[in-house]
Amino acid sequence: MKIAFLINNAYGIGGTIRATANLSGAFADRHEVEVVSVHRVQDEPAISLDPRVRLTSLIDMREDSAAYEGDDPLTGQPCTMFPDTGAAANATRLPYSALQDDRIGTWLRTTDADIVIATRPDLNGYLARDGQPRYLRIGQEHLSLDAHDPVLRGQQNQAIAGLDAFITVSEADATQYRAELSDVATVVQCIPNAVPTPAVHPSTLDSNVIVAAGRLVSVKRYDRLVNAFSKVADAHPDWTLRIYGRGPEKKMLREQIDKLGLYDRIFLMGPVSPIETEWAKGATAAVSSDMESFGMTIVEAMHCGVPVIATDCPHGPAEIIDPDDNGLLVDLDSGTDGYATALNHLMNDEEQRTRLGAATREKAATFAPSAIAHRYENLFQILTAGRPRASMRATGSALWSRLRTALPSARTGALETVPATPEAETPAPRPTATARVAADGTVSVRFDSATLPADRFDFLMRMRRDAKGREVRVAIPDLTDTAPGPTGIHVMLDPVIHDFAEGRWDCYISPRSAPASRVRLSCCLAEQAPRVGLDPIVAHDQVVAWLPYTTNDGFLALRVWQRPAHAEAVTVTVTEDRADVSARLITPDTLHLPENTSVVAVSRQGEAHDFTVPVTGIRRETGEFTFSVPYAQALSRRADDHDLWDFFLRLGHHTAPIPIGRIGGDIVDRKTTDVAPAALLAHAPHGQMRVKPFFTVTNDLALSVRSVEPSQSSESSPSV
Repeated sequence: MKIAFLINNAYGIGGTIRATANLSGAFADRHEVEVVSVHRVQDEPAISLDPRVRLTSLIDMREDSAAYEGDDPLTGQPCTMFPDTGAAANATRLPYSALQDDRIGTWLRTTDADIVIATRPDLNGYLARDGQPRYLRIGQEHLSLDAHDPVLRGQQNQAIAGLDAFITVSEADATQYRAELSDVATVVQCIPNAVPTPAVHPSTLDSNVIVAAGRLVSVKRYDRLVNAFSKVADAHPDWTLRIYGRGPEKKMLREQIDKLGLYDRIFLMGPVSPIETEWAKGATAAVSSDMESFGMTIVEAMHCGVPVIATDCPHGPAEIIDPDDNGLLVDLDSGTDGYATALNHLMNDEEQRTRLGAATREKAATFAPSAIAHRYENLFQILTAGRPRASMRATGSALWSRLRTALPSARTGALETVPATPEAETPAPRPTATARVAADGTVSVRFDSATLPADRFDFLMRMRRDAKGREVRVAIPDLTDTAPGPTGIHVMLDPVIHDFAEGRWDCYISPRSAPASRVRLSCCLAEQAPRVGLDPIVAHDQVVAWLPYTTNDGFLALRVWQRPAHAEAVTVTVTEDRADVSARLITPDTLHLPENTSVVAVSRQGEAHDFTVPVTGIRRETGEFTFSVPYAQALSRRADDHDLWDFFLRLGHHTAPIPIGRIGGDIVDRKTTDVAPAALLAHAPHGQMRVKPFFTVTNDLALSVRSVEPSQSSESSPSV
């Protein structure tokens, strides 16, 4: 049997895309499967599909591609399908037009699939209007009835009458749809999303990190989560909150965090895929929504052994979480105070976190893709019983007549219809590896033997943008002597044995028969959880930190810091006129902070603009110290419209400066996550200045002073 999914954009990282990837892979065990993406926006999908699943796109929207179709004449003509106004619409980036009418309609009329599954409201409309009776037409609801505005709700409800089945991801939502569509014969059934067990190691639950993830949109109520954390933050000074995702609420959340003074405790981490590596860093997972259609993030966190605190909102959480067994449900009416109470409870009770965490993985297993695929297959069997069916479902019914009136046929003008064309044959798989850093700083790299050619290879690391062309080779065991599978072939990188210069190192395999050639390694997972909250280590008389990570284009890389000495910034606090920093000196030798220790701000405009501030609060036994940076000192030394100073610790007048930054822990790039608010200060005669401490691309601490145009003076960057 051939099963085809119709999805708007299979190249992103949203929940619908993840659900489609999971279910299509499970179907591939027994069926021919195709994922049809209306749009193609990049060369490769961000979420990999099972190799047995064929990926086809209908419209090429890659602006750098010779096949780009964003300027097709049909894009200037209106779309005849009702618009999807929900979170998945993305209308400004991928607007629907007559071109979508043409391509989607043509594909639906010509596909050889036995079953077509559409994945959002407007695609359900296309499937009802242009789908054919020779195959089953299944619509999916990845949000919920209440999530749609009344117009879209009515339009999709009309379309559902033209489908064989309509699938919701919660039973509560299915019940609402059945009530609204009581006169429609379409089968409405709940089948939750498939969520596979990730390959990551489960959380140890000792990180003191709360993790939340999802689109930064109002319904997720991250503002509630931030306020709840603020109520318990003082009682738990070692805990932090990380929020992963992107969306329109980011600016508002940043302002809220800054206003509460929690910018060094609450971090907006941006989007990460796969997200499982980040769940595994948490001691607690947080869901604070006003509404959850399913709660895929809940199951993902449970798979990683992390107990979840969720609002008892419609519709999904209560169908996943068993209160006090594998998580906590917070009464939605209890608001911020109720959520803060639940946070405080789990933050205080390590024993309960451990007990709940142990039960989460068993619950998550019930959402395994194989189990969910079987539920779909049972539905298919019921729907196909008694075939042959009528030539068109509900022909002659009043509902179908209304549907045809509401959704006119796709336009068939003088322009020639261009059918969807299959993608090129899938190339040989790129060599793939999974990397994991241990608490002691060692990094294991495990190769998927199914992606390696049958040859003898070395693991090759090359330093990026290095004029010296430095590289390190490590022999990979002979494939014939190693058990097959992703865990059978591995190499271990040890800071005590291997010496890497500071920088970014790209990873390859290189055949021994042709050592000058190399193939870059794709990254399946890069696990950093064991390093959460830990200082750099000491090796080779150097302070060293290593973190494997996935590059933006999906390859494995290693971020290396290696220094004779380092000062780890612990806290950064800003006031109206200064930045206060606490830090800890780390050296291969005995810690020593002499009385004349100072911090020098080194100007990138030249030595004449440097300035020095005293070090206070010295604790020689731990290497801890504090210092303050008066913004007035930087303003008095400004040399350009944008001045930058880098901070170094100096142990006396004749010692080498020691960089101050954050190279410990598990975060590769602090510049976008560890963000302090800016101050707007008057500086005659040059007007307003925007002054802000920040972390550089090397995770070192610096200060920015930038001239502000008069029109920008009233913008939201707070005056601190």
